[in-house]
Amino acid sequence: MKTKVLVIDDSALIRSLLTEMINQQKDLEVVGAAPDPLIAREMIKQLNPDVLTLDVEMPKMDGLDFLEKLMRLRPMPVVMVSTLTERGSEITLRALELGATDFVTKPKTAISEGMREYSDIIADKIRTAAKAKIACLQRSAKPAAQGETLGMLKNPLISSEKLIIIGASTGGTEAIKSFLLQMPSDCPGILITQHMPAGFTKSFANRLDSLCKISVKEAVDGERVLPGHAYIAPGDKHLLLGRSGANYVTKLSDAEPVNRHKPSVDVLFDSAAINAGKNAIGVILTGMGKDGAAGMARMREAGSFNYAQNEESCVVYGMPREAVAHGGVDEVAHLTELPKMVLTYLTENSTRSLRV
Repeated sequence: MKTKVLVIDDSALIRSLLTEMINQQKDLEVVGAAPDPLIAREMIKQLNPDVLTLDVEMPKMDGLDFLEKLMRLRPMPVVMVSTLTERGSEITLRALELGATDFVTKPKTAISEGMREYSDIIADKIRTAAKAKIACLQRSAKPAAQGETLGMLKNPLISSEKLIIIGASTGGTEAIKSFLLQMPSDCPGILITQHMPAGFTKSFANRLDSLCKISVKEAVDGERVLPGHAYIAPGDKHLLLGRSGANYVTKLSDAEPVNRHKPSVDVLFDSAAINAGKNAIGVILTGMGKDGAAGMARMREAGSFNYAQNEESCVVYGMPREAVAHGGVDEVAHLTELPKMVLTYLTENSTRSLRV
């Protein structure tokens, strides 16, 4: 059985490009293409697609209004197709909050190099979306679940010596938000790799910074890692944890993709294994594939204590499952429980806060 896809975009050229690319895949089939959400609404009723691709900005009814109504009345997997602009990235992040499964950037209309790679990316996103748990996306879309910030650690030693290292992919933007919202302002420094293209991570970091007690920013090279701060890997660079004398620092690398990803979770986790050892706490959240599984196992061998999000609360239970299978996980828990468990572990193990 092929996965049935409905393409919604006001550009006839983009509609035909996406249709052609998706139909090249043996397991995917475009059953219809709509120029606006009003026509799309009728086509959804008639064609019963498995996955939608939805243009972020459209006439008649914008993509966000349509998405919000869709998730309320007929929840289904949606992959947003977004422009690489600051406005486009902010709208895309809002779409993920409303329940979209994932997003891709618009294909370049010059049909030349990069098109095959783009075809593979959008096909993978559609396949992942078809398997995604819509209930988890809907839960995270409800604004009431902001959660209380957890109590302060009140131990400067924990805050300055320990580190929290996080990796995520599909569904991760909302999972990371949920985790960071509960972090107190004196929590240890946090390094995060979320699979995301360039141009979106800065908006993502700014959005989180406006919501959280802690400071959140896109990582730059050579910055000292401070308590109460989270550093997010830029969309086109690997983020690594480094050392400079007695301090932890962020490092950025332009090396090749790892596990087809740049930034890669394995790259971050490996650097934490080498440079933080038992002072690191690893957290692997929702996502497709196995990126981070081998690195988390190496972190654990180096003495870290690691957590994985459980299947029930994951949009896609891929990366956490692989991390468990690789032997890198100490505890598996629901997303809402993870922040408290991490902070409790930090408090109870504060005597281990020694330089490696």
